[in-house]
Amino acid sequence: MVKIAITGKGGVGKTTISGTLARMLARDGYDVLAIDADADMNLASSLGIDNAPEPLTNYQDLIEERAGEKGGMFKFNPKVDDIVDKFGVVGPDNVKMLVMGTVERGGSGCMCPASAFLRAFLRHVVLKENNAVILDMEAGIEHLGRGTTRGIDLMIIVVEPGMRSIETAQRIKELSEGIEIAHLAAIINKGTSANIKPKLEELGIPVLGEVPYDTELVEADFQGLSPIDVGGKWVDSLTSIKNNMLEMIAGFEEEDKEK
Repeated sequence: MVKIAITGKGGVGKTTISGTLARMLARDGYDVLAIDADADMNLASSLGIDNAPEPLTNYQDLIEERAGEKGGMFKFNPKVDDIVDKFGVVGPDNVKMLVMGTVERGGSGCMCPASAFLRAFLRHVVLKENNAVILDMEAGIEHLGRGTTRGIDLMIIVVEPGMRSIETAQRIKELSEGIEIAHLAAIINKGTSANIKPKLEELGIPVLGEVPYDTELVEADFQGLSPIDVGGKWVDSLTSIKNNMLEMIAGFEEEDKEK
């Protein structure tokens, strides 16, 4: 099983990487569920899906039915085991996809039916015996405060040249320690690792690899094509990173067996 969450500062390319890794894992024989948990909701295009599913938060009647109770209260553990089959779509390489949507309610500590529903769903798919789950998380670190990433095997931080991206990685590492995220790694995008890799290693964040800036990737984006369907040096580099990721996760499993 492979359960990964991909995060990082906004604009670093995490959604493109999330979709491409999902397709690669599916081609390797994994039964993949890709979840768009980013407020921008762009994962479908990187997967090569033309018609993205409606965000789960749009189904207000369903949320009220599953998570709401009389008197304005809500259920902490609503029924969610049928959500993928009912509201997901199947894209190229048989990747299943769902869009989470956003909870339109102020306050970072918000707990309402929609919030309870989304948390229960994520908890279900991460802890269930799924073959592979990829979470494309929202930019920055706010999702870590909600604890929605408990139970994953590896959190991948996408970084690019620049100290702001490194600072975000540092904050993610600090917060991850309190919410049961045992393993972090980084992917360097849009540049070389000469100055970035040492800084990440100082933070105790291993680097899975780097992917170069690729004009073919830009052209694919303009044409609305999934990067893996276009190919090029960017995709080749990510293939190597995917293999490194799987080796790392296998190592974690061996460590757990020895404990």
